[in-house]
Amino acid sequence: MAKNKTTFTEESVLQFIDEVENEQKRKDSLQLMKWMEEVSGEKARMWGPTIIGFGEYFYKYESGHEGSAPLLGFSPRKSAFSLYVFTGLDEHKDLLEDLGKFTTGKACIYVKKLSDLNEKNLKELMQFTINYMSNKFVRLST
Repeated sequence: MAKNKTTFTEESVLQFIDEVENEQKRKDSLQLMKWMEEVSGEKARMWGPTIIGFGEYFYKYESGHEGSAPLLGFSPRKSAFSLYVFTGLDEHKDLLEDLGKFTTGKACIYVKKLSDLNEKNLKELMQFTINYMSNKFVRLST
């Protein structure tokens, strides 16, 4: 069984954000961190070298693959933020209405800048995702 590459690390979140080249991305990262801590009730922690995560859940798939992952998270990539705030399920796509300007991946949202999103709708999406993941998988205390 393959080992998860994205696991919790002891690296400094603030140091990671400080090293982001784009000033607006640094500011947006600090704002996202504040919102995700507020919604999740969890402190920011690094997951792998580039993901800032909040909370943790344990999953085990029918294939036998298992591991832990953050309930919410984001990564300030060069071209766009990757926001891990969405289940990726078709039946949850209505939650993306009125969110703002973004594109989607399998289970994440890509956004150029935070001002492209509706804060209220983003926080509601975060809360829905936390509730869904906490009910579907085992939420671990951090």
